[in-house]
Amino acid sequence: MESYIQISKINDFLYCPMSVYLQSIHGGFSEKSYHQTPQVVGRINHEAIEKGTYSSARRFIVGLEVWCEEFGLMGKIDIYDQKEKTLIERKTKVKNIYPGYVYQLFAQYFALKEMGYTIEKLLIHSLADNKRHKIPLPTAEDKEEFAKVINNIKSFSIEEIKEHSCPKCANSIYGALGW
Repeated sequence: MESYIQISKINDFLYCPMSVYLQSIHGGFSEKSYHQTPQVVGRINHEAIEKGTYSSARRFIVGLEVWCEEFGLMGKIDIYDQKEKTLIERKTKVKNIYPGYVYQLFAQYFALKEMGYTIEKLLIHSLADNKRHKIPLPTAEDKEEFAKVINNIKSFSIEEIKEHSCPKCANSIYGALGW
């Protein structure tokens, strides 16, 4: 049986493939030992989604668990607005629209579509400044590129990395841990 890729790991992998490995190493430890302020704020911002307290309006589906058989993905969405047929991914502060953000949203989109939902709009919502960034629905070409990313994640092997000197990881929570 093939295992599923967590949707949240797509953004992490595109940030740096080694970060997914490093997360797995530290996954058994208390997050307090390695999470810095941005990670703590992100966790707090997601609490309303996790607890289902984002809104009492019936039009919003929050924290729904989703699966996508086509790509072997699983995870949770942040918000699906049934009235507007809009899928919304929330981020603490969006300075740039990174490919990882877009592919994470595409993964949720493909899963919801496979589950029978109609989606007409994709948004990335920046909580810090309350701005919404419209993301175009994936084209056939986008879907091909997305499939390549998922295949890269599935075929990734830690043995491929001989030395890890990623400036992204050095300036992240892993830098404080000596990575």
